[in-house]
Amino acid sequence: MIGTLINTAAILAGGAIGLVGIRPLSPAHQGLVKNLLGVCTVYVGVSMSWSGLNGSLFQIAKQLAIVILALTLGRILGRLMRLQQYSNQLGQYAGRAFAQAQPGDARRLSEGFVTCSLLFCVGPMAMLGALQDGLLGSCRTLAIKAVMDGLATMAFAQTFGWGVLLSAVPVLAYQGTLTLLAQSLEPVLHQQSLLDSISATGGLLIFCLALRIWEWKRIGVADYLPSLFIAPLLTWFWW
Repeated sequence: MIGTLINTAAILAGGAIGLVGIRPLSPAHQGLVKNLLGVCTVYVGVSMSWSGLNGSLFQIAKQLAIVILALTLGRILGRLMRLQQYSNQLGQYAGRAFAQAQPGDARRLSEGFVTCSLLFCVGPMAMLGALQDGLLGSCRTLAIKAVMDGLATMAFAQTFGWGVLLSAVPVLAYQGTLTLLAQSLEPVLHQQSLLDSISATGGLLIFCLALRIWEWKRIGVADYLPSLFIAPLLTWFWW
């Protein structure tokens, strides 16, 4: 739960800073922060995948084959479920709400709550980070997300008002629930040696998030999320 608590605190802090009128970061500083977040995301993704690959060369090759197959099947299932499409639609809705918000609009508080809740909960980083926190005891991904959400909340608070602070509640509930569920499954997955496949697969997905942060390539990471559940199943059947 540490990662989710950090994320929640960052949203509250960013919103409070935005409400008191402190100006958001300049474009130059935003670019610097984005680059640093990208580097941190690459490190987290690569180290997570590396930790999931172990044993002899034959075992590592077998693990890589499982990861590739899991990603392939996961993307097929994700596209059938239209995960990325729905994620994009929710993001576009949030963007339109932000663009159309008026300072004197009585609805802006509720719109701020809905907009920030969607942005902070529907992205793949929320699920990946919460599962990583629960299964592996690492809050690094959610710490990166916390910085991103905190900076976003600073800007949103100046447009929507204090309603954006309420988005910390669904973030706490959603990510916290995922983390607790993952923690309850961790002993079983650890006993069956299935955590390595989840770690290797999740690390690659987190690495892909860095490409999105740097805007190098917009990979539909949400479509690949089912691979996190397929990878341990393949390991269980194949190993």
